[in-house]
Amino acid sequence: KQQMNNFLVSTVAQQEIMSLDQKIYETVDSIKALKTKREFMLSFASDPYGFINKWLISQSRDLKVMLNIEGDPEEERKAGFYQKDWLKEGVCRYFYTKVQQRRAELERDLGVRQLGTSTSTAN
Repeated sequence: KQQMNNFLVSTVAQQEIMSLDQKIYETVDSIKALKTKREFMLSFASDPYGFINKWLISQSRDLKVMLNIEGDPEEERKAGFYQKDWLKEGVCRYFYTKVQQRRAELERDLGVRQLGTSTSTAN
């Protein structure tokens, strides 16, 4: 018992104990990370379709939380959610912007300065 007390009291032994304790902590942490990764892969392997759906729902929920966006995931799953007027207007604006971008690219590539000022020669 005396020998054990002397061992525990010595500073070298304390440093060694702390070093071993840190190694144990790192090993346990590594095991936990590997276990989580294994469970992730097994879940994907057993049901890829279901896994991806659950993962996308989770990622969507996390993104909404991070960006502080409100929304109802159950409502967003239904087609009616995407048939509202605001969405139709948004799609029209998106396509209009894309058409304008493409038009500007074509005009730049063809060297056209303005659409209405094309020169034509009459025969």
